[in-house]
This record gives sequence, C-alpha cells and structure tokens, in this order.
Amino acid sequence: MVSDSELDKYRQEGTKIRVVRDGLERNDVIGIVVAWDADTVLIRRHNRRVVKLSKSYVYEPFDSLRTDLTQASE
Repeated sequence: MVSDSELDKYRQEGTKIRVVRDGLERNDVIGIVVAWDADTVLIRRHNRRVVKLSKSYVYEPFDSLRTDLTQASE
C-alpha cells in the first residue's frame, strides 16, 4: 500500500505516475495524483478525466521500470 507521504510528494512535484493494477500493462492507469483519503486515490489522466483507485495498487513514477506483478503471483 502506498503511503501518504509518497502520494504527497508525487502531488507536490506533479510527477507523472503509473498505477499497476494487474499483470497486463494495458490495464495500467497513467496520470498525476490529485487527492487521496484512507482507502482511495484520485488520479487525473492525460485526457483530464479523473479515476478513483484503491490504495492497495502499486503506485510508481512513470519514468521508472514497470513492476512485474505476474511473477509475484506464481
């Protein structure tokens, strides 16, 4: 689970992030952090739509290598 301090850092710096939800890269959500609460995070996508996602997903900077969830489930 992502910490509030990490989310705050991403929001303040305007870091483009990737939210890895499962093993398929096409299901990733890419955007910037807008807000969050105890259980959810709001991400603004490049088309300006806002997506509400669970904090339990993997949140990482878009520029870094993608976390591979397929090997973790084996």
